[in-house]
Amino acid sequence: MAEVQDVFLASFDEYRKSHFVPLQAQKAAKAIMECRTQALGGHADVCTDCGYSHQSYNSCRNRHCPKCQTVKKEQWIGKRKQDVLDVKHFHTVFTIPAQLNALVLQNPRKLYELLFRASGETVKELTADAKYLGAEVGFMSILHSWGSNMSFHPHIHMVVTAGGIAPDDRWKPSRGRFFLPVRVLSSLFRGKILSGCKSLYAKGELSLKGENGNTVSRNAFSSLIDACYKKDWVVSSKQPFNGAEGVFEYLGRYTHRLVISNNRILSVENGMTSFLWKDYRDEARLKQAVLTNDEFIRRFLLHVLPHGFTRIRHYGLYSSRNKSSRLELYRMVLAARYRHKQSKKKDKKLETPLDIVVRILGRDPRFCPKCGSLLNQQALARASPA
Repeated sequence: MAEVQDVFLASFDEYRKSHFVPLQAQKAAKAIMECRTQALGGHADVCTDCGYSHQSYNSCRNRHCPKCQTVKKEQWIGKRKQDVLDVKHFHTVFTIPAQLNALVLQNPRKLYELLFRASGETVKELTADAKYLGAEVGFMSILHSWGSNMSFHPHIHMVVTAGGIAPDDRWKPSRGRFFLPVRVLSSLFRGKILSGCKSLYAKGELSLKGENGNTVSRNAFSSLIDACYKKDWVVSSKQPFNGAEGVFEYLGRYTHRLVISNNRILSVENGMTSFLWKDYRDEARLKQAVLTNDEFIRRFLLHVLPHGFTRIRHYGLYSSRNKSSRLELYRMVLAARYRHKQSKKKDKKLETPLDIVVRILGRDPRFCPKCGSLLNQQALARASPA
């Protein structure tokens, strides 16, 4: 079965000769190419009773590697199950217009931070307003930078409690089937993003070059911002998930998703890569795309995050300052309102990485799959650097 790794192994060395590749993208590419190969070493599982033997190479653990997300995702969801309140949650998506893509690509850390801040402040301000709710909500924000065809499409997925804690410490549920008026969300979000861009630019913290490689003028930057003010920005809000289980199902799909997974790759041959994608402009129909390996690599590397950048963040009732004792208080408030006991999720032991592997494989990898005896592990040396 073809994988993302195959594309990089076939073409990355040639690609980097003719393309500028930032340091973080170089590190991600190297990790992907070496993942579960002799380059990282590994071990052999040997059964001294029946003679069974199996070699396994180490994972790269890079957060951009399609092979290395399953256990991380399951561990993260396990921790969130201790925190998420058992109430309805809305799914809201904040998207910026394509006209700002070049600005984001050239200033990723600053603009991704602004995207988190602007979307977070928008939700906090509107839900605190008694006109819309008048309470403090809890929400998680997840940054995605891609469309289904690997294009650059930065947006924030947000999961928000359908209600919050009012100033008098009562639980106040949201009204109706939807979260907040999307036009109000969109207008406030647009203002915060564009105001933030102007502020960063005025302080000399943003740079923008045109297609010719020259820095654009102040007037050109102002024209870009003015054009974006005139657009209707896309903010969508969907009907709520029913309780915590619906939230976990959603988080399982979105939290550690990458620009493309290996199961979407159809073939890698003759310098071309074909893969499946959903065309959301055509009723989300599944289609096949064919790219040169160079174009596939270019698109993939657009989505490598800045070093140390946090792409999943927690706010309001779910912020770090509210964890532990305060979350238990919120559960008590909810129990008093709905006359049912919110589950004490902290009593449940977190799964270890081994627990997760056993659940996924359906067996304990420490024991021989043929005779059931305990396997002996023997280290495998790393390959010598080329």
